[in-house]
Amino acid sequence: MELINQHTKKIMEDCKLKARDTGLSFDNETLEYIVTNRDMIELSPKVMIPTLYDYWVNDVEVLKETGKYKLYPHNPYETVINSRPAISFYNDNNPDWMNIMIFYHVIGHIDFFQNNVLFENTWKDDFVGMALADKRLIENLRSEHGRWVDYVIEFSRSIDNITGFYKELPKKDFPTDMNISDRLQFYFDNFLQEYAKYSKHAVYKEIERYNVLISENKEMGESMFFSEVKNKFPEFQLKYENYKKNESNYTDLLLFIRQNSPLLNKEKNKWMKLVMTIIRNTSIYFGPQMRTKIINEGWASYWHDKLFRYDDRIKGYEVAYSKLNAGVTSISKIGLNPYAIGLRLIEHVEDLANKGKISSYFQNINDIEKRENYNKNTKTGKDAIFKLRSDFSDFMLVNTFTDQDFIDKHNLFVVGERFNQQKGVVEYYIKSKKNKDYKQMLIDSLYHPPVINVDISKTSDDQLYLVHIFEGKQLYKQYISDTMLGLEFLWGGSVKLETTEIYVDKQKSTPNKNVFVYVKVLYTMLNKKLTKTNI
Repeated sequence: MELINQHTKKIMEDCKLKARDTGLSFDNETLEYIVTNRDMIELSPKVMIPTLYDYWVNDVEVLKETGKYKLYPHNPYETVINSRPAISFYNDNNPDWMNIMIFYHVIGHIDFFQNNVLFENTWKDDFVGMALADKRLIENLRSEHGRWVDYVIEFSRSIDNITGFYKELPKKDFPTDMNISDRLQFYFDNFLQEYAKYSKHAVYKEIERYNVLISENKEMGESMFFSEVKNKFPEFQLKYENYKKNESNYTDLLLFIRQNSPLLNKEKNKWMKLVMTIIRNTSIYFGPQMRTKIINEGWASYWHDKLFRYDDRIKGYEVAYSKLNAGVTSISKIGLNPYAIGLRLIEHVEDLANKGKISSYFQNINDIEKRENYNKNTKTGKDAIFKLRSDFSDFMLVNTFTDQDFIDKHNLFVVGERFNQQKGVVEYYIKSKKNKDYKQMLIDSLYHPPVINVDISKTSDDQLYLVHIFEGKQLYKQYISDTMLGLEFLWGGSVKLETTEIYVDKQKSTPNKNVFVYVKVLYTMLNKKLTKTNI
């Protein structure tokens, strides 16, 4: 692995100028390295962070990927990490013209990293430097505690997707002088809607009543407001107190265990908290990338195409570029290509905005011909896609703009599979061309870790009680035993887990359609033995 030479660096600095002229915004300083396939294989388990802490699973991944490479040689073109400065890696097999195109792609990623709100907590961090300090700390702990450090890493990583990612996000554009009390927020967001079952209209009327009182008496308005609430809902105060008691860090399982575990709070075990903090911080740092894969790759693909096609250095390589670009951004009929879907959704939004179609008036038009010919020529497409870049995640992009027009334009469909008994083969067929089905398929593919809360009323020094909030998907059964074994170690007591499992009802199912039943179960890990009972 080595830095690019000065000649190539000069070319890439010129690429930055062209990118800024189009409206992209990013730091001046970047680092670029030329790497071999071997370097790529060794860095991939560390998420391309050279300074990330060592862990035996990474070594296993290197051996596995090395074996794969020997059987099926493949060359990743590039990768880029969200650090300060941003660091990108280029395969040493890439020709010069390809590296120029790839650098435009990398610039798109860097612009996204440094402007999307989900990444805001990373904007001031030198994660590579932080990772180096963490690596040295773990090495020192290993010299003192040996293999127990790896046990803590393994057990912590088994739940590093259950962290308070969204609670850690900053409140973008939220007025700093608007201090809303917890009591008021609970009343409007939770009490009225969940307990009192108020309609949205009724909630809005309550908000209006509050605003009137505040405008008349800023200091006493809230007290006057809750005086009437107390008369109308005598149970409100008790509900609020219970809410405050239970709302703390109980959705952030990794943090809760680190702060409250009787085992970890013993003086001799407090070093384990340092390891857990490193695991949690690393997970939260990479959280935005897990939630923006489609839009991030789509944004980078959009700009590498826009910029490279108008770059003079494409001359003589048009055919090679077209072939490469088609391979990267072609739509997969079976499976999901995030580059392709992200790119086309961004182009779709740009087209909608340019024609004035992002409006309730257009959405209410049902006539197909009128929808196709509708064009207000607003030319606001660029503003719209930059709004996507700054404020949207994968879910927001897919859920908002995967409409029927998008599906029809790109001939998208959901593929099903069925067993042909006569031929003895599995057949693939077009299952649906409806936008709601294709959208749901995309949403199901997105990163969405399970919601597992701590039931504080049933948790004690001897027992950790967890409740899985069932959202239509069951937990991976093969992971439950090992994960709960790790939790038992970290808590120093038994662990219980409420969850819901899905089974096929064999009596009601037919050869063409399965009927499912949902069963609530309780897993218990005690003395390294797992048991399961129906609830």
